[in-house]
Amino acid sequence: MDASWVMGLMGGLLIGLGGAVYLLGNGRVMGASGILGGLVDGSARNEIAERLAFIVGLIGMPLLMRPLIAPQSETHLTGNLLLVVIAGLLVGVGTRIANGCTSGHGVCGISRFSLRGIVATLIYIAAGALTVLALRHMLGVI
Repeated sequence: MDASWVMGLMGGLLIGLGGAVYLLGNGRVMGASGILGGLVDGSARNEIAERLAFIVGLIGMPLLMRPLIAPQSETHLTGNLLLVVIAGLLVGVGTRIANGCTSGHGVCGISRFSLRGIVATLIYIAAGALTVLALRHMLGVI
């Protein structure tokens, strides 16, 4: 049996733990898009160091841990770099429209029984499924 699900489980547990530590330590929900958005739009002037540390850790730790934990992990969804960039930009726009992302709504919102978080999570999961259906099975792009 393929044991790659264990890595997903461990990652999910670590994200949940990070969200709990952030909430208990700062009294705020750990929403990565809101943390990054506050840096980009300048609304977090008095929290720049904290937000930069979060973003550096969010990007840096997987880069540091990858050789130890998952040196052969890769995606087989698409090799089209332009499509990946466009998808990333669309995710960024969507998180701003939804006032949150998977960490804010999905992990922290659902765990706090937030109706807004539950509805947002259901909507972005459905939108993702429909996007894959359209791009992979109807248009053959990915």
